[in-house]
Formats: sequence, structure tokens, C-alpha cells
Amino acid sequence: MEREFDVITALDVCVDFLVDCGDTEPEFGQKEKTVGGYSLEMGGSACIFACQCARLGLRTAGAGAAGDDAMAGIVLESLVGSGVDISRIRTLRAEKTGLSLALTKRGGDRSILTYMGTIDAAEGKQLEELLPRTRHLHICSYYLMKSLQPAYPDILGRAKRLGVTVSLDTNWDPEEKWDGGVKDILPYVDVFLPNESEIAHITGEDRPENAARRAAELVPVVAVKRGEKGACAYCGGKRYESGALSVTVADTVGAGDSFDGGFVYGFLSGMPVEKCLRAGTVCGSLSARKPGGRAGQADLREVMGYVGQG
Repeated sequence: MEREFDVITALDVCVDFLVDCGDTEPEFGQKEKTVGGYSLEMGGSACIFACQCARLGLRTAGAGAAGDDAMAGIVLESLVGSGVDISRIRTLRAEKTGLSLALTKRGGDRSILTYMGTIDAAEGKQLEELLPRTRHLHICSYYLMKSLQPAYPDILGRAKRLGVTVSLDTNWDPEEKWDGGVKDILPYVDVFLPNESEIAHITGEDRPENAARRAAELVPVVAVKRGEKGACAYCGGKRYESGALSVTVADTVGAGDSFDGGFVYGFLSGMPVEKCLRAGTVCGSLSARKPGGRAGQADLREVMGYVGQG
């Protein structure tokens, strides 16, 4: 039976305030310094992921909430502009839209300060209502969206009964506890999409390769993001690798989320793991060519041009 959506996700609605610090180091003590530039962009790992999926032609819907403010407009316009269905985003008049302040240094490293606001306002019942209408559920910002953590075991159990596949990118844990029930839901996950640091913390393994192999005992496909080194994947006892593209980097904000979108596109299109991995690295690499998580995202023609080259 044809389903209305290819992908659904709980949206961590927020704005990224990106500051290009260059070689400037912030310093307290009421000291004022100059920076190279700034921009206000749509933020939120799930929002960036959803835009990448929609840009690749996947029918994508998100559920969540936004404040009644100018920041919400930035997010909603970006989602709509990419083709994401936002009909399940509620407006909370008593709450501000979430905001992440990202201070980016020369070379791409960054520090992020986040005001939660509406980030954790998505409701489990919204996902439950969408499950019968989709092929795939993507979970991200797991440690920021705490209100959904208790609901996920039931949601994922129902997803499995409905034949809905599941991907997970926990993102970083600001409290650095690396729990929150994530190990309980891994057996429900079809595709696990952490970076090297995240998977090491979650599994307790110091070496990323050992961490990936341990995770692969629970999850059929594990794809590990490695920054400028590209990514590797583990499936069926085999290891696959794909290098990053050489691009002039504006910033790396959201690159991992665009990687997720590319990988999930390949997965839902029935590509073999090595092609999914290539699609992911292409999307992650190209997203870094422009500031913010959305502006540089690849379209399907670009992705297939690289994936077709192997």
C-alpha cells in the first residue's frame, strides 16, 4: 500500500546564530573583540535532516512546535522552501523558538551554546499519528529532546509492527551521561548514524572501530561519520568506507545531518550500503560549501552524479 510520506521526524525547531570568529577567542571580563561575520540560519538537526531529505525528493513531514516570534519564521520558511510538510508544527505563544549560538573558528572547529525553547516541544502522539502514513522514521537530537525518550520504546515497537524502518542519530549529549534509554531502543533501529565520538561514548569503547562493531551486533547498518575523513559503515560483517569530497568549507554546521539525509535516501531507494554511504558523504561534504545547515545542501542530480561514479 502506498504511504503518504517517505520520512517523518520529530523537529527540534530552532535557529542557528552563526558567528565567524576567525582567529578571535571570546574572553570574559567585559572585553570587546571583533569577528569576521555572522548569519541567522535555520537550525536543529532534525530540521536540517528533513530539508536534505525533501531536497532529494523524499516526501518528508515533521512534527514539533515553534514560538510566536521572528525566529520561528526563519525556520518555517526554510522548511517550506525545501518542501517539508510543516502542517504538524504547533505555535506556542508562551515559548520562544530555540536558539543555538555557534562560534566557529578558522579551520572549522566550533563551540555551541543552546537555548532550548521549543526544541523539546515535539509530542510523541504526533509521531504516533504519522506512523501508519510513512515508510521511515528518523530520530535525532535524542539527548536534547528528552520529553520523547520515554515514548520511544512504544513508538518504535509500533513502527516495527507497521513495517516502518527506523534510523537514529543521537547527536551530542550536553550532559555527557550517554544514557537516557538509548541502549534500550537500539534493537528497534535499522540504521545507526553517529559520529566517532558519539559512538565511543554510547558503547563505552575507546576505539571507534571497536565501538562500531559492538553497535553492529544490535543494529543491521551502522554508519559512522568521520569529519574530513569521510565515513565508514558496517553491515553483515563487512566494513565499507567513503572519503569526503574536497570542497571549500564555509562551515560544517549541519554536515552530519545532511549526511544522514543522503544515507537515508539511499537506504529507502534500495541502494547497497556502499552507495548509501557515498550518498551520505556527498551530502555531508557539499553542505559545508555554504554557511548554515541548509544553503549548501545537494540536490538529487548532484548526488547521483557522484554516486554513479562509485
